[in-house]
Amino acid sequence: MLITGGGTGIGRATARQFAASGAEVLIVGRTAESLAETAEEHSRVRTFVADIAEPNAPADIVAAAVEAFGRSRIDVLVNNAAITRPAPLGAIDRKVAGEQLATNLLAPVFLTQHALPHLEAGGAVVNVTSNPPHYGWANNSIYGATKVALDFLTHTWAVELAPRGIRVLSVAPGITATPVLSHAGFSDEQIASAGKELRARIPLGRIAQPDEIAWWIVNATRPEAAYLTGTVIRVDGGLSAAG
Repeated sequence: MLITGGGTGIGRATARQFAASGAEVLIVGRTAESLAETAEEHSRVRTFVADIAEPNAPADIVAAAVEAFGRSRIDVLVNNAAITRPAPLGAIDRKVAGEQLATNLLAPVFLTQHALPHLEAGGAVVNVTSNPPHYGWANNSIYGATKVALDFLTHTWAVELAPRGIRVLSVAPGITATPVLSHAGFSDEQIASAGKELRARIPLGRIAQPDEIAWWIVNATRPEAAYLTGTVIRVDGGLSAAG
C-alpha cells in the first residue's frame, strides 16, 4: 500500500488501519517527524520523505515503494495529500493557486502514472477528494476545483483501467478533524469558530474523525468490493444531501 499525506489525519489513520489488517505500507509526506509518529509501534509502516509536487517525486516515490515492499507490485495507491489556501475571487495569488494545483491535482496524476506499471489486476487507486460539483464553496474555488477535477479523473481512469482489472475510486470526506486548516495558517480560535458553523450545517451534527474516513478507504480496496469502481463514496454526515 502506498499512501501520500501519511503523516497526519486521514493518511495516518488509513496507514494504521491497513497495517493492522496485515498490509505492508509506505507513507509519504514532507515532514520526517510526523511520518515517524504515524509509523511508531507499527512495524508494517515504512516512511519516505518527499514533496509530491516536485517533478522528480513520482519516480522517487514509486522506486521507494518497490524497494520497501521487496517486489515490483503495488496493490493499492491512495492519493491523499492535499493543501488548502482559502481566498475569495479578487484575492487569489497565482503562486499559491499553482501550489494547490500542483499538490492536489498534478501530483496524483503523475504519481498514478508512474505507479501504473506496478499495478496489476486486483489493484486499486483511491483518490481522496472532497466537495461535490453541484454547489459553490465561498473562498475555496481553487481547492474545490482541484477536488472536483480529481473525481473526474476517478471516473475516467476507472474506464481506462477496467480492462486491466484495476479499480479506481474516490472517497470524498466531509468536514473531518485534521490539521489541514492549521497548516493553512488558521488560528485555533478561527478553526473552532469555523467548526461550530459547519456542525450546524451537517445533518449528523458533528465533524468526522479520520478513522471513520479511513475505514471506507481500506474496505473499498478489499477483494470483497471487487465490483466497485468509477464511483465517488461520499462520507460527509449528510452535508452534500443538505446542500
